[in-house]
Amino acid sequence: MFASAKTIMPDPSQALPGRDRVMPVPDRHLVLGRPLLPPFPASCQSMLVGMGCFWGAERRLWSLPGVWVTAVGYAGGFTPNPTYEEVCSGRTGHNEVVQVVFDPVELPLAALLRVFWESHDPTQGMRQGNDVGTQYRSGLYVTNAEMRQTALDSRQAYGEKLAAAGLGAITTEIIDAPAFYYAEAYHQQYLARNPNGYCGLAGTGISCG
Repeated sequence: MFASAKTIMPDPSQALPGRDRVMPVPDRHLVLGRPLLPPFPASCQSMLVGMGCFWGAERRLWSLPGVWVTAVGYAGGFTPNPTYEEVCSGRTGHNEVVQVVFDPVELPLAALLRVFWESHDPTQGMRQGNDVGTQYRSGLYVTNAEMRQTALDSRQAYGEKLAAAGLGAITTEIIDAPAFYYAEAYHQQYLARNPNGYCGLAGTGISCG
């Protein structure tokens, strides 16, 4: 019953109140050595992605050539500056996301989206594998109109491939990027600190190519 309740977005009026205090985060990315906080280089673009547990998603993304920096956090909900425990309660509406800042010359958006689609299962709704709850939903949170259209087109194309393979419909939400709240310091680059830690990524096995 509790797991089922966690798959339903809370009503904004019933969401946890949160706080004004922002989460302190490390100054630098543990792997890439660059600042986690903006401003970022003018040549870069940014996007928030939800692919299930953000530990494995961040490691997959920071390893891509052309990614300038990554950070994990919470977005798409109602509670300001939530804690991890609050997000896990299902009462904030937030998704676990990775903020990925990338150079589109080195890493075109289409290539980044291909990694996104192929690195998780975007058909599962409010879950990813054994991880169940609104915080594990598939999501792309875009920062400009061109990025939104490219994301929508890629969803359509990948959805057709999944349908041809007899798999379910894509449930990925694609919306303008909402407020991004950095997660606690121990979550940042978690799998660099804990190489044998839980990853959680599992794709459909269907290539975008």
